[in-house]
Amino acid sequence: MIPFWKKLREAGRPRCAMVVVAAGNARRMGGVHKILQPLDGVPVLVRTLTSFQLAEQVDEIIIAVREEDLVEVSQLCRTYGISKCSKVVRGGESRVHSALMAALEASPDTALLGVHDGARPLVTPETIDRVVAAAAKCGAAAPAVPLSDTVKLFREDGAVVKTLDRERLRAIQTPQVFEASLLKAALQSALENNTPVTDDASAVEALGKTVYLVDGEAENLKITTPLDLVLAEAILAHRKGMG
Repeated sequence: MIPFWKKLREAGRPRCAMVVVAAGNARRMGGVHKILQPLDGVPVLVRTLTSFQLAEQVDEIIIAVREEDLVEVSQLCRTYGISKCSKVVRGGESRVHSALMAALEASPDTALLGVHDGARPLVTPETIDRVVAAAAKCGAAAPAVPLSDTVKLFREDGAVVKTLDRERLRAIQTPQVFEASLLKAALQSALENNTPVTDDASAVEALGKTVYLVDGEAENLKITTPLDLVLAEAILAHRKGMG
């Protein structure tokens, strides 16, 4: 039975649906389908979904995958108890298209919509809840971490133009969470205008809206290359050692 105080708290918060985009072609992984690769014995995508299953601020999960993965991912959700997953849908021709197609499948009473990279399996429920809570207050939020390297702007011939102040720069992660109608409008606009956006926050910014940053986690890495899998395994081993 759900305690009365928890029912009261949940009744007062906006419903949040999370889109997990996992329909990429994994070119930089040498053709290996990264979301289904084992990470300490569990598929990458399942580790990602489990964090959202455990997040208190997330009510629904919609997953966008390649057409050939629809059945397998649906089965994985059943096997690993991802009960918040309401739908597994076919992704589109681009990340923006995939995110929009999945977002349109969210429950009609959804107030907040988030988007997360399926290949970020180390995100924690605490970070997810922090971003959702921020979006509930400001309408658009994303996690970010400081840069450790010096960043330089350069010309096409390789000549440095200037060194940027890294204190004013952040590396943006996912999940990124927005007021539901705002995200759908931003994705639709980016798709129709072929706007070159690298994340969902960029699509929202293109509409002239402000996105607010909250603290992310250095461990919330994206599996892009085979080396990233090695790093992720090491992080999981470290977490086990700390636990």
